[in-house]
Amino acid sequence: MDVMNRIYAEARRLGKTIALPEGAEERTVRAALIAKEKGLARPILLGGEDEVRAALKKAGGEADGVEVLDPTRSPKAPAYAEALHELRKNKGLSLEDARKLVADPMYYAAMMVKEGDADGYVSGAVNTTANTFRPALQIIKTAPGIPLVSSAFVMVVPDCSLGEEGVFVFADCALNPNPNPEELAAIALASAQTARSLVGMEPRVALLSFSTKGSAEHELVDKVAKATAIAKEKAPELLLDGELQLDAAIIPEIGRRKAPGSPVAGRANVLIFPDLEAGNIGYKLVQRLAKAEAIGPVSQGMAKPVNDLSRGASVEDIVNVIAITAVQGA
Repeated sequence: MDVMNRIYAEARRLGKTIALPEGAEERTVRAALIAKEKGLARPILLGGEDEVRAALKKAGGEADGVEVLDPTRSPKAPAYAEALHELRKNKGLSLEDARKLVADPMYYAAMMVKEGDADGYVSGAVNTTANTFRPALQIIKTAPGIPLVSSAFVMVVPDCSLGEEGVFVFADCALNPNPNPEELAAIALASAQTARSLVGMEPRVALLSFSTKGSAEHELVDKVAKATAIAKEKAPELLLDGELQLDAAIIPEIGRRKAPGSPVAGRANVLIFPDLEAGNIGYKLVQRLAKAEAIGPVSQGMAKPVNDLSRGASVEDIVNVIAITAVQGA
């Protein structure tokens, strides 16, 4: 399965609008030009108009028609400020402070998404993860029934018949250090949605542990077992099981032996790690030793899509994340 080509094709079909609040940043500008040229999205570069247009000119794209929007000059800014004040006044936000916030491209981008003027936003080439998600969590918030934002990687393993012909979703590998059972269940449900919407595969979700179905006794095993029960209660139609050791989750003959009757064991394509240490180590082991492509991290759990870039992201990385965000906004 060529995952990125599928994502590109779906992004072209959807024609979504993606806000880029780091609109004068060189890589972001070049990525916006490429995304527009490829038809992946309608990108909007946010920032000081003079600075953004200078960056566009430097990138050779001044006449290419990528939209530039300066929050300090926007005719929608007063209405956004009113809406933000209404949303946050119980938290002590004054109208004056709301006006100041919407002049910030990051908060303006979040308000664009909240008000339906953009389908998602992408940031992080120069901003921290906290700066990217703070406006999103205050304004867009998480999806109904999902208490936290998490992250996933789509792993494409060459010459592999396991999972979905070598394609897996791994979570959480970048955000939540030690999720409790309720949070772990939420990560599992959000990851299943990522598998469906982004990869186009029917999820078979395994919550991983060093134990399979009570083969070991420990509080860490109990956490995964409880998370499995919570997730099953919330989504009884979902193919999901745990706790499962990795081999029992993805190797058919071991799954049949260790977890007979499981709807997932031996054929899982969505792997939920019990904590960030396991998830981060796990995806990097597969990436480096199996020479797998690691697409992400993809943010999940927001009511509308917001994605955070690595500050070392390449232009190609940013183009890919713009396309991913567009597909998540379907």
